[in-house]
Amino acid sequence: MAYSVSGIRFPCVPPVFRSAHSSFNGDRRSSSFSLLLKKDRFSRKIFAGKSSYESESSSLIVAASEKVVVPGGQGDSSSISTDQLETTGTVSDDPQAIHDEDSSGVEDEEKVENGDVEPVPSVLADDNGKGEEPTVRLHTEQKPKSVPPPGAGQRMYEIDPTLLGHREHLDYRYSQYKRMRAEIDKYEGGLEMFSRGYEKFGFTRSATGITYQEWAPGAMSAALIGDFNNWNPNADVMTRNEFGIWEIFLPNNADGSPPIPHGSRVKIRMETPSGIKDSIPAWIKFSVQAPAEIPYNGIYYDPPEKEKYIFKHPQPKKPKSLRIYESHVGMSSTEPIINTYANFRDDVLPRVKRLGYNAVQIMAIQEHSYYSSFGYHVTNFFAPSSRFGTPDDLKSLIDKAHELGLLVLMDIVHSHSSNNTLDGLNMFDGTDSHYFHSGSRGYHWMWDSRLFNYGSWEVLRFLISNARWWLEEYKFDGFRFDGVTSMMYTHHGLQVAFTGNYNEYFGLATDVDAVVYLMLVNDMIHGLYPDAVTIGEDVSGMPTFCIPVQDGGVGFDYRLQMAIADKWIELLKKRDEDWRMGDIVHTLTNRRWLEKCVAYAESHDQALVGDKTIAFWLMDKDMYDFMALDRPPTPRIDRGIALHKMIRLMTMGLGGEGYLNFMGNEFGHPEWIDFPRGEQHLPNGKFIPGNNFSYDKCRRRFDLGDADYLRYRGMQEFDQAMQHLEAKYGFMTSEHQYISRKDEGDRIIVFERGNLVFVFNFHWSSSYFDYRVGCLRPGKYKIVLDSDNPLFEGFNRLDHNAEYFSVEGWYDDRPRSFLVYAPSRTAVVYGLVEDENKEPEPIVSVEELIAPAEGEEEEEAESESIYG
Repeated sequence: MAYSVSGIRFPCVPPVFRSAHSSFNGDRRSSSFSLLLKKDRFSRKIFAGKSSYESESSSLIVAASEKVVVPGGQGDSSSISTDQLETTGTVSDDPQAIHDEDSSGVEDEEKVENGDVEPVPSVLADDNGKGEEPTVRLHTEQKPKSVPPPGAGQRMYEIDPTLLGHREHLDYRYSQYKRMRAEIDKYEGGLEMFSRGYEKFGFTRSATGITYQEWAPGAMSAALIGDFNNWNPNADVMTRNEFGIWEIFLPNNADGSPPIPHGSRVKIRMETPSGIKDSIPAWIKFSVQAPAEIPYNGIYYDPPEKEKYIFKHPQPKKPKSLRIYESHVGMSSTEPIINTYANFRDDVLPRVKRLGYNAVQIMAIQEHSYYSSFGYHVTNFFAPSSRFGTPDDLKSLIDKAHELGLLVLMDIVHSHSSNNTLDGLNMFDGTDSHYFHSGSRGYHWMWDSRLFNYGSWEVLRFLISNARWWLEEYKFDGFRFDGVTSMMYTHHGLQVAFTGNYNEYFGLATDVDAVVYLMLVNDMIHGLYPDAVTIGEDVSGMPTFCIPVQDGGVGFDYRLQMAIADKWIELLKKRDEDWRMGDIVHTLTNRRWLEKCVAYAESHDQALVGDKTIAFWLMDKDMYDFMALDRPPTPRIDRGIALHKMIRLMTMGLGGEGYLNFMGNEFGHPEWIDFPRGEQHLPNGKFIPGNNFSYDKCRRRFDLGDADYLRYRGMQEFDQAMQHLEAKYGFMTSEHQYISRKDEGDRIIVFERGNLVFVFNFHWSSSYFDYRVGCLRPGKYKIVLDSDNPLFEGFNRLDHNAEYFSVEGWYDDRPRSFLVYAPSRTAVVYGLVEDENKEPEPIVSVEELIAPAEGEEEEEAESESIYG
């Protein structure tokens, strides 16, 4: 008799933890059994639908392992192909309508031959959801990987001369970084070798057997236990070296089979200062929780070669601008269940592609025993969450994303660790100072979690290797580093209001060890994986955050621009009359020169229970009764839909060089996110009610955005048009950016990005005829995006066939201008028609968009940057 969960088969046997007096003998072959079934056999009640896919690619790919992967080889077992993407609606005659996957076929876009010009994707998606043809990394030969040596670390003073006032601190910080690099070179053979700790620690397989190593200096004795030896702590006793590293080698069985079968449960039993403790190996690659059991079990995951997933598709090249779809696999189903990697791959990825995003950011990948932590209380750092499937299922998901031309970013948590002592690193070897600072410095009182000691050699190895593991083994394309503010300061940003004064960043409150770790991990990532993307979640505004490590900076590619979402929520609590155009523009453009930012109007944070999404702030309870097209909308609904579109376009237009949206918010997902939970009685006597472990609000109702009888559909269509507009024009990374009007009386904001002119009218009732807006480029303009389009639930007050001709003469500090009609509560984007007799190019490079026309170099030089 047996039961299964997430692909793991468990026999019904007595409790698995055996004492030294167990009646079982120490022969690991006497009762070994495999817990992993073939993929086509596993089942789980909460899993829904498809479980695998087959690639229909026809190109050869040279994998990182130097094995030639032949199309149609080993993979998952069932699939959708890209020409089977779901349709979202009927074809519209409106030029702004985005034709969906059941429209007539569109020829594949021509690839740009010149390697110096990166193509910006087409606005319109073709049949296969591949309107944005990616440039891909396809290496035909493997070169030895290495991390460049440290630079001088002085260019940051040229980029930001204000830093000179804090040179002592910054030079000390860089000297500490160089010292760590030198010691790693001396004792570990360099950062490239140091970052491959997963090849030494945990379980490593060789032709003759399996070696297991674990760093546990606080343990007085250690033994490897598991299904393979009947959980006998006397069977496989480990030995310790002078560095506190325990090791054991298990030779192959007499028949040549591995000593630990694939799928076996394993733990390490240690005698510690806190008593006997059974722990999941810190470097475990997979762990599961059996039904009706509280603790997780480590799983020895090493499937036969024929069952391992082999990547078939090359990774896309890093795009100039990021359009990120933030997502969570478990809550990505329309049903109240925990969704799977396979279902996400087959159902959600095609949606992301169709909507026009070029990257998907996935939360909660690292194993976390507490589901309601949203994945932020990590227990097993090298293990993908087993709730959603197997490691090979995750690889299949990532490979499918790459086939669609999507980057896959991982929300990685290195800022803290779960307080869980049963499943995680806390008190791993019986001491509170193992991976973490001891005492109060090692505890985050708000998050109830443990804080890493970034000055520890083995902690550095663990975390840097962890980052590389996900890039190397799973082919992730980069990371969003969570909680970086908490890492960089000993006060963790708690009860601290950052004002931008540089004294707040460079002083005794700065955790230099943590900043040096961030420099090292960015150094490793960008040195070994040049196309990988790193985004840091920092609310403090730390200077040098996005300056390369070689130049003295922390090394991130992007900062997550967290202040924008807070500003929108602040405004939504006010009357429309109290909104200030200058305040909005200042918040959206308040970033440092050469510091790229990922902007967002709302992320998962704003959707959590206790908060509200923008749509819910705007429309509240009216969303329950007045979103159907068969009944008239209320004024609150009309206002909400109009401002929802304007807020998102304004954020993308001015907020940064990247844009992020949490799944479902593109169509104004109603209500909030509430993970299943029970009642809690806290030690202080406080009672927290539960939700009866309901999954009802822990899902995404994509069906609302797809329903042609609901107003959500129009909001989704607008977001899709907005993404495709950026794909075509590349305005987020355009060098030409100028804000020409912030009119507090008219409630008008006008700005230019590239060859586009954005006109926002936030006035609640006033529309303006013959409204003059300034521009740089001469010529004819046409509407390329209109929030008032009826396709987007607008009022159709503009003629999309109208042409707007610029006239000479200075207006709003612009050398030219043209007249428009600006309806109330609308956002309209006007594009320059370069040649009216020529069809628009399907691929437009940013260089082409920002290059000045002949004779305009002088005017271009006079244009101002939004960075001031």
